[in-house]
Amino acid sequence: MAGVSPLNPFPCKTLPVAAAERRSGLGGLVPTAVALPGRRSGAAWSKLSGAAAARGRPAAARAVDDEWGPEPKEDESGSAATAVVDPPPAEPSEVERLKKALIDSLYGTERGLKATSETRAEVVELITQLEAQNPTPAPTDALTLLNGKWILAYTSFSALFPLLARGFPLVKVEEISQTIDSETFTVQNSVQFAGPLATTSLTTNAKFEVRSPKRVQIKFEEGIVGTPQLTDSIVLPDNVEFLGQKIDLSPFKGIISSVQDTASSVARTLSSQPPLKIPITNTNAQSWLLTTYLDEELRISRGDAGSVFVLVKEGSPLLNTLQ
Repeated sequence: MAGVSPLNPFPCKTLPVAAAERRSGLGGLVPTAVALPGRRSGAAWSKLSGAAAARGRPAAARAVDDEWGPEPKEDESGSAATAVVDPPPAEPSEVERLKKALIDSLYGTERGLKATSETRAEVVELITQLEAQNPTPAPTDALTLLNGKWILAYTSFSALFPLLARGFPLVKVEEISQTIDSETFTVQNSVQFAGPLATTSLTTNAKFEVRSPKRVQIKFEEGIVGTPQLTDSIVLPDNVEFLGQKIDLSPFKGIISSVQDTASSVARTLSSQPPLKIPITNTNAQSWLLTTYLDEELRISRGDAGSVFVLVKEGSPLLNTLQ
């Protein structure tokens, strides 16, 4: 035994590369020289061992990483972390597309009064397409959807504005609305007017009865003239067009400014007065209304005179497009 070194009690030999690959089953993923237990020599083994120690993992695992990429990182729970990808935005439905096209076409028409013949034809076509896809085929069976205040966005009933048709250049229609209460079966139609000196409203109160899944009968009971609210600060435009001619209002501004204090006093006095109520006793003061489209924010109705009304629920984002 004198020929065996005491530092190498187990003699070993180096296998050929091909044999090592066959025995390892990882052809190409092991060092080019494999030493059996005993002497750890060879540059390839030393280099691989040092890299594995630095990584804190076995050399074979490091070799697999080099071939297939790094292993997925784990979160605190121990499961592999995956990237969260937001889903693409949903495409608008056909109804939503039609609603947007309708509201866009109403911009600048002042509820239909200034709509051109081309715009009116486009509006009629869009309304017809929406009516064909009405999500509420029986609106009178869904009275909760009818509840609330509806703002008029468009109408073909031009007689709704008789005062403006007769020529009152300083009077502006601020808002036309219809408020429905399905618990009391009442309807309130209101027109808000604004002028340089005051604001006021005309309102009609009515009862309605359900006559069919889409139709209600309306009977008007009273009209109300709101108490005029005089403005504390009177502002006149530089000029106004009346009967085709422009009238310069600048000479009146000095007169208006001199009565500012008086107007404020009168405004406080009139504001304390109750509105004027006028009973409607005529039995012929009735009409019917057919709701042909209804959802949470848009309503389309047709009147007995063949007119059409497009209304938007108060608070709906659709109103922002009309402003």
